Amino acid sequence: MNIIKWVAALSFAATLYLTPQISIAQDSLFIIPKPLVQIAKTGHYVYASKTEVFASPDFKDAAMLLKEHPYLKFDQVKTLKNVKHLPKQGVILLKANKEDTLSPNAYRLEITKNSITITAHQPEAILLGISTLRQISYTRKDSKTLPAVWIEDQPAFGYRGLMLDVSRHFLPLSFLKKYIDLLSLYKLNTFHWHLTDGAGWRLEIKKYPELTQFAAWRSDASWKQWWNNGRKYAEMGSPNAFGGFYTAEQAKELIRYAAKRGITVIPEIEMPAHSEEVLAAYPNLSCYGLPYKNSEFCIGNEDTFTFLQNVLDEVLEIFPSKYIHIGGDEADKTAWKQCPKCQKLIKEHDLKDEHGLQSYSIKRMEAYLSSKGRKLIGWDEILEGGLAPDATVMSWRGEKGGIEAANAGHDVIMTPGSHLYLDSYQTNPIGQPEAIGGYLPLQKVYSYQPIPKEIDPAKQKHVLGVQANVWAEYMTTSNQVDYMVFPRAIALSEVAWTPVSSKNWDDFQNRLQKHYRLLQQFNVNYYPPSNELSILSNFDMLRKVALVRINSEQFKPEIRYTLDGSIPTANSPLFTNGLSLTQSGTVKAVIFKDQVPAGKVQALEIDLHKAIGKKVTYNNKYSDNYPAQKELTLVNGQTGDLTYGDGQWQGFLGDLDITIDLEKPDALQQVKMRFMQLTGPGVYMPAHVKIALSNDGINFKPAQQVDNDVPYTDDTLRFKTFLFDLKGNTARYLRITAKNEKKGFMFSDEVVVY
Repeated sequence: MNIIKWVAALSFAATLYLTPQISIAQDSLFIIPKPLVQIAKTGHYVYASKTEVFASPDFKDAAMLLKEHPYLKFDQVKTLKNVKHLPKQGVILLKANKEDTLSPNAYRLEITKNSITITAHQPEAILLGISTLRQISYTRKDSKTLPAVWIEDQPAFGYRGLMLDVSRHFLPLSFLKKYIDLLSLYKLNTFHWHLTDGAGWRLEIKKYPELTQFAAWRSDASWKQWWNNGRKYAEMGSPNAFGGFYTAEQAKELIRYAAKRGITVIPEIEMPAHSEEVLAAYPNLSCYGLPYKNSEFCIGNEDTFTFLQNVLDEVLEIFPSKYIHIGGDEADKTAWKQCPKCQKLIKEHDLKDEHGLQSYSIKRMEAYLSSKGRKLIGWDEILEGGLAPDATVMSWRGEKGGIEAANAGHDVIMTPGSHLYLDSYQTNPIGQPEAIGGYLPLQKVYSYQPIPKEIDPAKQKHVLGVQANVWAEYMTTSNQVDYMVFPRAIALSEVAWTPVSSKNWDDFQNRLQKHYRLLQQFNVNYYPPSNELSILSNFDMLRKVALVRINSEQFKPEIRYTLDGSIPTANSPLFTNGLSLTQSGTVKAVIFKDQVPAGKVQALEIDLHKAIGKKVTYNNKYSDNYPAQKELTLVNGQTGDLTYGDGQWQGFLGDLDITIDLEKPDALQQVKMRFMQLTGPGVYMPAHVKIALSNDGINFKPAQQVDNDVPYTDDTLRFKTFLFDLKGNTARYLRITAKNEKKGFMFSDEVVVY
């Protein structure tokens, strides 16, 4: 927003606050994302059985979205001709005059007891105001009565996206329309449609019928079963074919539906990797020339580019979006290294290596799209080997790719897996439907700040916005998509819209409570907040105090706790802000509703033990990808949470081998060390853990070995504490080794020494 206009808007807002007749109404609104300026006024507007709707000529098409307002009934939209004499009643969509302080992408919503007026400069902004008006009605118990209010609002970012993967599991058009409806209500303006991947091609391409007659169908309905059972495709019409595709007309229908709601649909057509399904149908485009051998197109084959350009020609006829997503991620370059055609191309074009070969293909497709007046988007791997001049980067492997691209002057969209991958578990995985792994609760999504501090201030303009991604490997039905996406997508909407300085988690939670009503009206199978608690502790090294916090997904829950190991009752102490403990013990807590426990009792052992703060020597270093708190991790008095990415679980790719120095010989009683297992992403228990003892740090005497008893075939999240009885032993040094039998990751969070 122009700074002069913004100052003027704030000045006007301040004037309203100071005007005597304006008072804060008791009847509040709970809008998400949070508006920049929202001022309560006196009075209420009541929807009539019939309402007159007026619109400036530029806004008559946008006004038709009001037909989907649950309580606005009207026959036609009347043209607003004389803006100097506005109607005194009804709904008015008003084009702002040139002197108006509204920025081009902002809207103003004024509700009085007689009328509702939405003002904006352009149709896209007027649709945002309509979305706010619709959302208000869906979130209110007294839906036909609106409190008077003055709102002026605009987005922090121009790109506000949500992706959906329909390759792994095909989803019907009716569900996609509901998905679009919800994006619109929460002012997300981009639907990234992941249409092609190894699990199935989902878009009709008339020039290549085998893409939908064969590559769109597979041998198993479940992606996981297909992945583990040979990954074969099937002919459409065969009894055991599972899949589906969207015709060109169906895609156009969805695009029109989205455009009516202010949403752009961006297609993703994967290249050069994730193309097993294409190469099974057209094996001549692969390096080996055989089906089921490659996932990557043969870059040295000119027929590859003929195919891709022909496909894109039809895609461009269907999709009017400025951006076209080409994937560009996770290319296995093995076949290229062995392919004479690819190696010949590398030499002919003086490319450095296979990374340069991938860059060649991306740059070539970027130039082709540019010649058609479009822009290319790709995942951050398109940076490898050199980025195409006008390409836009989606930074998913953390923020590094986005930082690098923005500082180099390229546009970026931030979508890091750590905060915006909605296929991760959103609560304790135990008892939840299977997901990809990880742990991404609602609050972590909300906490994301889209502009990393490492981006030069002068280059921050290149951060176009943010997007969350919904990869559907484990989402076999639309109900499961709902469950994983909502309410986390609602938190995303505020990340994308509201300036960081205006965000507040407690305030968001308060407003969110009203939005379950909206989700219920749209028949969304959302994830309901759990009654389980998370109990964690920090250790204050200076004060020698364990600081315990108890977290809940419920809003303002009544949490009762005990410190003596007993079960909490309705008369137990009420948890408020935190607990400070100076000795070991067991914290137990549970939520109460109406004097009755509402969930399971959760417990955490607080161990103020001998090894806290002591020196740890790593005979085998931890993984640089999961350093946690580095040398302090295993002796900082703090246990990890439910995910290895929380900064308290330290990862090891080889055997764990550490030595702890207790500083002086000490009588030992017990040692505990906890590990986790989640086989999906390759996290396993050690085969066994051993302890050896020493007083000089040189000569170690084996003390005890504890074997693992958690099966490697168990694919649920598991935790195991390896417990050692060391009574009767005295030592200064403890050498602990853990055998990494599966050669994956091992994660541990604390070594407890008594």
